[in-house]
Amino acid sequence: MKATSVLHPPLASASIDRVELDYDARFLRRKLLRTALGADLLVDLPKATVLNHGDALETEAGPVEVAAAEEPVLIVTGDLPRLAWHIGNRHTPCQIAPFHLVIRADHVLRAMLEGLGATVTEARRPFIPEGGAYGPAQVMGHAHGHRHGHRHDHQHGHPHDHGHGHSHG
Repeated sequence: MKATSVLHPPLASASIDRVELDYDARFLRRKLLRTALGADLLVDLPKATVLNHGDALETEAGPVEVAAAEEPVLIVTGDLPRLAWHIGNRHTPCQIAPFHLVIRADHVLRAMLEGLGATVTEARRPFIPEGGAYGPAQVMGHAHGHRHGHRHDHQHGHPHDHGHGHSHG
């Protein structure tokens, strides 16, 4: 099977199969995937694309649903507005729930959050971060023109950077 475009919810017809992808794997342009039913699916999109939980890849046989796979995450509780600010200030993708935040497992961020008084618990679950003002779940590798008093470039090889950084002048 081959997919060359992405369908966004709600799907017009029922999906014929499913692929489960973790956060990193949902950023792709061309890749061979294995579906839940064991079929090979060549994804060949015109440009690097973020696949979100609930999207579908359009194939000649019908839509293949994209689902967020379970992966190591940290469940963060405490002073959520303050903790969310610190997470966002580090351009870290974050899933926001009414009584907790979820970030990908990271020992440095865990130590920072615990130092700020957060309770941090390890878990395995699908990670579906907020998309934000710059597009769906593309916190890293975005381009925009705001100023907040410092300069930094995201040219450190992060998998979501796609080779283009940004700076805040």
